[in-house]
Amino acid sequence: MSQRYAVVDIETTGGDPRRDKITEIGIVILEHNEIVKKYSTLVNPERSIPEFITRLTGITNAMVEDAPKFYEVAKEVVEMTNEAIFVAHNVRFDYQFLQHEFKQLGYTFSKRKLCTVRLSRQTFPGLDGYGLGKLIKYFDIKVDSRHRALDDAYAAAIVLSKALAQGKTKKSIKQMISEGIKLTRLPQHLEPKDILSLPEDCGVYYFKNPDGHIVYIGKSTNIQKRAKQHFSKESRKANRMFREVAEIDYVLTGSELHSLLLESTEIKKHIPPINVAQKQSKYPFQILSYQDENDYRRFEICKKGIMLGKDQLVFGQFSKKAHAKHRLKSICEQFQLCYDFTDIEKPKEGGCFLYEVEKCFGACLKLEEVEAYNERAALALAVFNQFLDERFIIIEETHNIDELICFIVKENTYQGYCVIDNNHAYNYYEIEEQLSHVAEENPEHQSIILQYLSTNPKVKILYP
Repeated sequence: MSQRYAVVDIETTGGDPRRDKITEIGIVILEHNEIVKKYSTLVNPERSIPEFITRLTGITNAMVEDAPKFYEVAKEVVEMTNEAIFVAHNVRFDYQFLQHEFKQLGYTFSKRKLCTVRLSRQTFPGLDGYGLGKLIKYFDIKVDSRHRALDDAYAAAIVLSKALAQGKTKKSIKQMISEGIKLTRLPQHLEPKDILSLPEDCGVYYFKNPDGHIVYIGKSTNIQKRAKQHFSKESRKANRMFREVAEIDYVLTGSELHSLLLESTEIKKHIPPINVAQKQSKYPFQILSYQDENDYRRFEICKKGIMLGKDQLVFGQFSKKAHAKHRLKSICEQFQLCYDFTDIEKPKEGGCFLYEVEKCFGACLKLEEVEAYNERAALALAVFNQFLDERFIIIEETHNIDELICFIVKENTYQGYCVIDNNHAYNYYEIEEQLSHVAEENPEHQSIILQYLSTNPKVKILYP
């Protein structure tokens, strides 16, 4: 049976799938290296077309005023591209726009893909350029209107046809398509379509066994890609997944932080047997801070329930002493604190390890005054104590440009989240009152949020 290719081109109101909309769709079907069907329609974008786009494409607001909306042509697009390789010149652009439009309709649009830009570079090396205009000129392809969907789809189909005619490139084409799948093996209960139907979006995924029981929970900014990676690896964990996984379910979150928090909550709730991290439900270790007899600020790891003396404070909740030690080491390195004033290592002659690598100013050898050392230790305390001292809301975008997701932190705890309209202005207290998804108690939430903030310094934070 000959492979079927759906060569697609779309025109849009701009370059952002979350903000801009499709104004025209063109599809050319190629089978047996011949064009067998064409499809074209204008689409009402339900918003104004910018003037510079009209100059580029020739598509005006008047032309699309009475055109069908995307949901009215969605079925035809699905039928035209069914069981076909999705092909486009710069395939990522067209594919992402269609994926986003279908997502708004509650449908997962997922196809094997082939890019004619990349294909033409490999098949026809040495050309002056590989933009569609350059290729149209090089191959003398007859089109009436550049930057109109059907004509551009037709031109890309001709480029594909000429590449297919090169026998030596058939293996390369197959490899390019396969690189988009990257499935070297699959569990016996799964088929390639089970993976290819997964969304390429941010969320939490659930691997289930033949009895429907959850055996693994994960999160990713691209669920489909992550699932492929699980089954292409060779490891003890991957081999167990290969034996046990029979079904994949998922929840789209639209936010990486939301995925991190939900994953942790779900692992605590379901205790999947293949998950190793975050299964711990007890957190017996904390970090103790106090000033010693020489007034230097010290940090040590202790167990919960100890009797605190005057001016002693404890921070954090850790399931293992090693986790607390790792956190303490990172704080020491960040603020150039001395290992000798912690229990990370035993004091030794010549100064602590950080002094040896020039990341400690020598308090361990009495080369740094108490006041100077304690100033940095106070900054470290502020990091440990961030949740205690602050009340704030983290605001992030979702896949829907009209919505924002807000994570509320107060009283030393992650409270939960709400989704608000991005088209209205809100203050802190108005958002706080809209809390609709209350978080379950989970000591991991604090460290997840702190880690997320440290690695995403530009995230938007709203204070009272």
